[in-house]
Amino acid sequence: AMRPPVPAGVGAGVVEVERSVTAVLGQDVVLPCRYRAQEQEQVEQVTWLKRGPGGRSAEVAVLHRQHGQHVQEPYAGRVLRRADGALEDGAIVLRN
Repeated sequence: AMRPPVPAGVGAGVVEVERSVTAVLGQDVVLPCRYRAQEQEQVEQVTWLKRGPGGRSAEVAVLHRQHGQHVQEPYAGRVLRRADGALEDGAIVLRN
């Protein structure tokens, strides 16, 4: 989930994610994430984290408006951005 910097006194948009996504072994799965931006807002970066044992989080991928995407080593070649264009759609595809 992401939240861009918001000037004081301006309401923020809303992050929409699926609470649960079911994956089938051997099939690709889409992990959706959409940001409903307010006027004048623009998403600069989306960071995907995997929650591990004990609530610890590990970075999976970073999608950046100017610098493109960076995928951490264990997931290299397995994570793709689902859509081109604005990062308001920050969904990724995880290849299994």
